Amino acid sequence: MAAATKDAVLGSAVELAREVALGLAEQPTDVGEHLGLVVEGERLVSHRFACTARGYRGWEWTVTVARVPRARTATVCEAELLPGPDAVLAPAWVPWADRLRPGDIGPGDVLPFRADDPRLEPGWTPSGDPELDAVAIDELALARARVLSPEGRDEAAERWYRGSRGPTSAGSLASAAACGSCGFLVALRGSLGTVFGVCANEWSPDDGKVVSVDHGCGAHSETDVDPVPSDWPAPDPLIDEALLEIVERETPVELASVDEASVDDASVEVVSVEAVAEVDVPAVDPVADQGQ
Repeated sequence: MAAATKDAVLGSAVELAREVALGLAEQPTDVGEHLGLVVEGERLVSHRFACTARGYRGWEWTVTVARVPRARTATVCEAELLPGPDAVLAPAWVPWADRLRPGDIGPGDVLPFRADDPRLEPGWTPSGDPELDAVAIDELALARARVLSPEGRDEAAERWYRGSRGPTSAGSLASAAACGSCGFLVALRGSLGTVFGVCANEWSPDDGKVVSVDHGCGAHSETDVDPVPSDWPAPDPLIDEALLEIVERETPVELASVDEASVDDASVEVVSVEAVAEVDVPAVDPVADQGQ
């Protein structure tokens, strides 16, 4: 296909295109200078004008004109405001399901029904068997139109475990014991109960929240603070004399004197002090002893 060439009749229809742009703009001053033209095809040209309206920097008024073969008059085909190469554009539209974030739902807000939510699956439909229905409804709590699917359960478990009430939070790393051994933990029912529970301690920062069993905080039921030594000196002991019972010590029994007459002279050899003094004890030289 041959490339389209410039058309003198359409190229000179600048004023016609400007009048159309002025008719689209709210204010005549919103249409700026002529920025040129673009050959769209055979006998088809688009004239561009700068948009000076507030909030539309880089946008262009675009008016497309055409003519039939051998005609000397231009006809307006369409006119619109289009973004230019450096136009300020709004963010790309994102569906609400992808745009919604936790905490966006406020009081009175209602989410639209999502029939194909992958996090849910059909619940239990009564079968007519009383025993089977009792197990499903009472024990498994399936008496609902839809229940968590394996995908929805895994997403919730991963979100809770990696969140601020999992084992990696600052409070959990600083705690002395995990929630699994705390008396205030109320376990969840089902497979999630093996990993998560609900805190029921009003003094805990996680009261009423879902926590992992390996999470922890300073309000654990079985832990205590470490004793802190006092900077004050230990006081002297206080004695309440009114509560004391004074007990007199008993007099010790004196040893009876030995009757010399009753001692057998034959069995006792009396050595006098004088006899001990007469024993010849050799002198000992300490210096000589050390040398040996």
